[in-house]
Amino acid sequence: MLAALLNDIGIPTTAGRTAAIRQHVLEMPAPVVAEALSYHRVTTAKLAAQAGSNWTRYAAGDHLRSPSGWAPRQADHS
Repeated sequence: MLAALLNDIGIPTTAGRTAAIRQHVLEMPAPVVAEALSYHRVTTAKLAAQAGSNWTRYAAGDHLRSPSGWAPRQADHS
C-alpha cells in the first residue's frame, strides 16, 4: 500500500488525507464527498462540521428527477 511505503520513509499521510477531505467538504456537500471517495456519510459530516462547511442546507438525493406531481410552468406567449 502506498501510504505504508510513504510512512516507512518518514512522510506522514493521515494529516494530508484529512486536510484534503476537509477541503473537499468546504467545496461540495459532505454526502457528495462521501459517495465520491467511498467514505461513510457520518465521517464526512463530522469533517464538514469541523471545517466550518456551509452546506448544511443541502438536500441529499437524486436531483435529476422531478418531484411527484410536478410539471413545468407553461410559458404565456400572448
